[in-house]
Amino acid sequence: MSSTFGRVFRVSTFGESHCRGVGAVVDGCPPGMDLTESDIQPQLDRRRPGQSTLTTDRDETDRVTIQSGTENGKTLGTPISLFVPNQDQRPHDYEDMSGIPRPSHADYTYEMKYGTRASSGGGRSSARETIGRVAGGAVAEKFLRRDLGIEIVAWVSDVSDISSQGPDLFKLQRDEVDATMIRCPDLAAAKEMEALILEAKTDQDSLGGIVSCVCRNVPAGLGEPVFDKLEAMLARAMLSIPATKGFEIGSGFSGTKMRGSKHNDPFVSRGDRLGTLTNNSGGIQGGISNGEPILFRVAFKPPATIGLPQKTVDFQGRDTVLEAKGRHDPCVVARAVPIVESMAALVLADCEMQQRSRR
Repeated sequence: MSSTFGRVFRVSTFGESHCRGVGAVVDGCPPGMDLTESDIQPQLDRRRPGQSTLTTDRDETDRVTIQSGTENGKTLGTPISLFVPNQDQRPHDYEDMSGIPRPSHADYTYEMKYGTRASSGGGRSSARETIGRVAGGAVAEKFLRRDLGIEIVAWVSDVSDISSQGPDLFKLQRDEVDATMIRCPDLAAAKEMEALILEAKTDQDSLGGIVSCVCRNVPAGLGEPVFDKLEAMLARAMLSIPATKGFEIGSGFSGTKMRGSKHNDPFVSRGDRLGTLTNNSGGIQGGISNGEPILFRVAFKPPATIGLPQKTVDFQGRDTVLEAKGRHDPCVVARAVPIVESMAALVLADCEMQQRSRR
């Protein structure tokens, strides 16, 4: 199983949905950086379950402990171990479903690959695994902010067929995103999104959506062509998040409807550097950052766990009806916002460390 992300700035996550705890080991973080639990906890609080009526009812505080890699509040340059206990485990919720591969879950594929699986909550395929990513991403983000002034802000731009008006990408801050339960800075659209999610929750059904993200103050020169192009690494990072089904950067698929004369980004002088007049490239050209804001979008499917009865078959191929009892999100995008930000931070931190090794 592949549980490590990154080449120089590396994060290895561990733990299952209903084991004693989850977390991450961060290796490659430079020494001498101020780091305490208070630097990590805010992003975990934004990811944790039970934070609003739009999310799962599972009650977890998700309090992180730094177990190694720091002394007197500073990093040592050694592996940083981060641990979060599971407090509200209810594996018995899954006993009646243990012999049935849940539709659109990883039960069947894990069984086929490993010959066994964690029958409660999906194990490593559960979104609870993302706690390690968010904890490690918070460390990466502290490094990026301290050394480069990089700012990463994600927000919910779409839920089902409701789309929001794009925010000011140069000014958007996380407090504006967090002003609504759905984490959409367009207040009118947010109200519609929240109502639609609550309707789906009442119906014991689920909805999908899109999380958009902007990375500001990224210096030109990050990315490792040809196979580790920056957009390729971002795509890999985002599509490794549970429930993701699509990734696009810059103009994305809409760019296919434009002529090259309209799609090209002309260069302009920005004082001591060059910039681009438009940003259809999404801040990356030739697989390398060009100094403009990096803008991308990630599509999340409707959560596979729903309360409605579903006709399916068990592992022996016998017809059955599945009625899920577990706690689940009716729509994952609100909690996915800090996960997207964290994975972006891990990519950029790794690219920056690779660039430093070249220098």
